[in-house]
Order: sequence, then C-alpha cells, then structure tokens
Amino acid sequence: MFYNPDPLYAYASVIAINNDSYYGWWARCLHANGASLLFAVMYVHMARSIYYGSYVFPRESLWITGIFIWVLMIITAFLGYVLPWGQMSFRGAMVITSLLAALPYVGYDLILLLWGSFTLDGFTLARFFVLHFFLPFVILFLVGKHIDFLHEFGSTIS
Repeated sequence: MFYNPDPLYAYASVIAINNDSYYGWWARCLHANGASLLFAVMYVHMARSIYYGSYVFPRESLWITGIFIWVLMIITAFLGYVLPWGQMSFRGAMVITSLLAALPYVGYDLILLLWGSFTLDGFTLARFFVLHFFLPFVILFLVGKHIDFLHEFGSTIS
C-alpha cells in the first residue's frame, strides 16, 4: 500500500516502508522470509514427489501443475527482487530479461512486451509491480487445481 512503482521513488518507498510505516520492517521481513520458507517447503515437497515417483502415470497432470506452480513462484520471486529498483536489482532485471533474446524469432518481441519500452524504465517497473501482485492469484488457482488432481488421482503414499 506504500510502495511507489516509479523509478525515482521505488527505492525510497521501500526504505520508507522499513523505517516510517508502523511495523513496516516486520511486514517486509515476514514477506521476504515467508517467501524463502515457501521455497524450502516446495523443494522438500518436490524431492518427496521424485523419491516416491509421483510423476508417473496416472499422476502426470499432478506433476505438471506442480511444475507450473514452481515456475510461477520463481518468476514472482524475481519480480519481487526487482521492485526496490536498486543497482543490483536493476542489473539483475537487465540480465535475466535479456535472456529471452536467445529465443528464435520471438525473443526480442517478448523483451519489448515485457519491458514496455526499448529500455528498462518506469513502464518495466510498473509491469513488474502488477505482475508481482497478480501472479500469486494465478498460483493460488493452480494450487487449487493441483489439489483437485490430488483428490482425483490420489497420492503415491497410501
């Protein structure tokens, strides 16, 4: 509610959230560390699924939705890393998004679509902010589908 997705004010707004908002430091730490904990739990869950062979017939759809959830979590975490718009996050956004140029035929078009401009600027930051907010709802929907598939096909541990 206090973040400003403008390149001139993004970093200052994050500092203001930490220092000036009532328990803002706590909310930001909870958000960052909760995301890290979620990844740790996800990797343990994936290791268990690989160990028990949960990816084989008839549970392929369960595995595929889990992989989509994992990829979207990585993308959401990357977008959150970029939002302070400091030097490290700006350069990280430049390098990671430029990797799309390796895709034949559509790479540069995807970069332009993602950046919203020919360079990383305010349009990019605004898009990343909206995606960082919107993608968890997509992930939540996929988690629901993942649970539906679990009820349909069952677990490998019975």
